[in-house]
Amino acid sequence: MEHIVFLTGRLAEPALQRVLGQVAPPGSDAPFTWEVREIGLQVAALMTADMVQRRVAPPVAADRILLPGRCRGDLEALSAHFGIPVQRGPEELKDLPQFFRRQARPVDLDAYAIAIFAEIVDAPRLPVDAIVDRALAFAADGANVIDLGGLPDTPFPHLEDSVGALKERGLRVSVDSQDSQELLRGGRAGADYLLSLTLDTLWIADEVAATPVVIARDPTDEASLWQAVERMQASGRPFLADAILDPIPYGLLASLVRYQRLRERFPEVAILMGVGNLTELVEADTSGINAVMMGIAAELGASAILTTQVSPHARRAVREADWARRIMHAAVSQQLLPKGLSDQLMTVHAKSPFPDAPEEIAAIASQVRDPNFRVQVSQQGVHVYNREGLHVAQDPFALWPQLRLQDDASHAFYIGVEVARAQIAWQLGKRYVQDQPLDWGCAVDREREDLLRWKAPGTTMTDRGAK
Repeated sequence: MEHIVFLTGRLAEPALQRVLGQVAPPGSDAPFTWEVREIGLQVAALMTADMVQRRVAPPVAADRILLPGRCRGDLEALSAHFGIPVQRGPEELKDLPQFFRRQARPVDLDAYAIAIFAEIVDAPRLPVDAIVDRALAFAADGANVIDLGGLPDTPFPHLEDSVGALKERGLRVSVDSQDSQELLRGGRAGADYLLSLTLDTLWIADEVAATPVVIARDPTDEASLWQAVERMQASGRPFLADAILDPIPYGLLASLVRYQRLRERFPEVAILMGVGNLTELVEADTSGINAVMMGIAAELGASAILTTQVSPHARRAVREADWARRIMHAAVSQQLLPKGLSDQLMTVHAKSPFPDAPEEIAAIASQVRDPNFRVQVSQQGVHVYNREGLHVAQDPFALWPQLRLQDDASHAFYIGVEVARAQIAWQLGKRYVQDQPLDWGCAVDREREDLLRWKAPGTTMTDRGAK
C-alpha cells in the first residue's frame, strides 16, 4: 500500500488531519496510508520548495510527498533530493477527496473528435493583416479551421490574398459565401473547405479540390440535403453535411431533430453543426451554451462545429468550444457524466464556493498571534481577522471602521482589493483565496501550469486533435 507524507503549516494541520481521516481512514480498505508533517511554518501557502529542502531531512520513509497546492519551486529537484516523487496537491485541502478521485480515475482531456471552424464574419471588410491577426488568435484558442465569411453584396477583392496568407502560416482555411464565384475563387486559391453548397451548386465541388460542406436548398427541405449527400457519396469525395441549426424561437428544436434524422439516415456521414445562432443570439453566458451544444454534437457524432465571436458576450466562444469538446469527448467516449472532469466552463459560479464554515474560520482566527490580516469567505459573508479580533460582514464598507487602517494607506489599499474580491466571491458563489485572483475558468487567460494542476502524474499534454 502506498504511504504518503503530507507537508503543511501549523494553522492547517488539524483540518488536514480531519480530511485525511475521511479520505483514507485506518484499515485495510484505505487507498493509502499517510502521515502529516508540520514543517515549522504557520501558513502552509507560504511554503516553497527551497524551504522544504532545508527543513525536511532525507530520507523520508514514504512512497510520495504531497505539498500544498500553492507551494512554488522546482519539484523535480525536490524529487531528486528525496529520491521519491514530490507533488503538489490541490490549493484547498478540502479538495483532497476530489484530487484523489481524479488520480484514481485519470481522464484525458487532450483528446477530441470535433474540429472547430472559427468564422471571421466580416472578412471582406478587413485588410489581410487584420484577418491574419484574428485567425492566429482563433487558432491559439483552439480553432482548427479559419472560416472566411463572405458578406452579401460586399466585394471581397483580397480573398485570394487572404487565403494565401493564412495558408502560409500553416492554417487550414474555409470560405463561406452565398456567391458561387467567391466559392470558386476561394477553392482555386487553395481553401481547404467551402461552405456551403446546395444541390444546385454541387458543380463547384467538381471544379476545385476543396472539401465541400453541403446544405439543403432551404433548411426545412431535408430531401434536397439527402440528395446532395447521396450525390457526394457517389462521387467518392470527402464532404461534410450541415442540417442548419435555427435560433430560438425560430425552430431550434425542429433543427436539432433534423440533425438526428440526418444521422439516422446516414450513419457514417461527417456532420458540421453551426452553433453561432445560439451563442450569438441568446443573451446568456456562452460557456454553458457551448457545453450543452458540444454535448449534443458529441452524442450526434458530429465531426465539426462552426462558431463565431461577434457579440461582446461571445468573445470567448472559440476557447469555450475547445474546452467543451474535450470534456464532452471524454464523457461520451468513457461513458461518464460531464461532471468533475474540469472546472474551465464554470466561469461564474464554483462547485464548492465556501469550503470553510464560520465556526472553522473562527477557530483558526483564535490561534492567530500576529498583526497581519487574513481574509476568508463563508456563506455568512466576508471574514477578516488578525490578532486583534475577527470581523464579519457582507458589505466591505461595514468592515472598514473596525480595521483601523486610516493611517496605513498601502495596507488599506491591499485590504480594500482583497475584501472587494471576497465580496464578489460571496455574492456569486465563487471560491475565494487570499492573494489570488478569482478563478473565472476559461473566460480569462491562465497560466498553463494552473490549468494542468489537476492532471494525474504521468499524463502528458499532446496534440492529438482532429487533423
